[in-house]
Amino acid sequence: MQVMVSVASPSPMVRSEEDLGPPWLRPLLGTSFFVPCRLHPELSKNECNLFCLGCTGDALCAYCLPAHRDHHVVQIRRSSYHNVIRVSEVGKLIDISHVQTYVINSAKIVFLNGRPQARPGKGVTNTCEICCRSLPDSFRFCSLGCKLGGMQWDPSLTFAIRPKRGQGSGDDGSGSDDSFSPKKPRRMAGGFDLGRFDRAGIRWSDDEGSRSNNGRPITPGTPPINRCRPSRRKGIPHRAPFYG
Repeated sequence: MQVMVSVASPSPMVRSEEDLGPPWLRPLLGTSFFVPCRLHPELSKNECNLFCLGCTGDALCAYCLPAHRDHHVVQIRRSSYHNVIRVSEVGKLIDISHVQTYVINSAKIVFLNGRPQARPGKGVTNTCEICCRSLPDSFRFCSLGCKLGGMQWDPSLTFAIRPKRGQGSGDDGSGSDDSFSPKKPRRMAGGFDLGRFDRAGIRWSDDEGSRSNNGRPITPGTPPINRCRPSRRKGIPHRAPFYG
């Protein structure tokens, strides 16, 4: 007599709300920005480029700020017709690891949502795991929205900021590091930026090249001392005589 034993399939992993991101993240990614404010249609410069993390409602304009005086409001910017937010604002609130950062106007930013590419360029070896946009090898996602999509099947991903090893008690506990602070782009003698660019013309942020091979900062050498004796001063020039 044979006994049939049924093996139950493993249940999907239940993730905490903290790992899936704060309650304002999904409303932020789904909000329409840079539209006229419906509360102040008669006023000029009423473009909505602000978002209240406490209310998680519609986008706000500058005239809406008095009603959110004690709330945490972030500013959304625009790049290549896509919404971005500065790393200095969002990096202290959520973990943005594995997300590609860019440098625009000497400040690091991240895109809110994906920017799919029809096909990656030649020689591209790494792409976004969600929208297939070309990326450097050290990143997995091109935006916060794409990372959120990747969290549906990768349990190792999280938006929760975790304290780093050796973090002192005097830190603010935000989990942010120096990589979140804006850095000035490297420049050459002709004034051109030496950073790498993607197909949209935005510079990828990397810190390579800022140090020498042995890990020490590159400092300019001491100029040689000119020991030559100064030349004698020339005499006063005399005008040639005029002949009549």
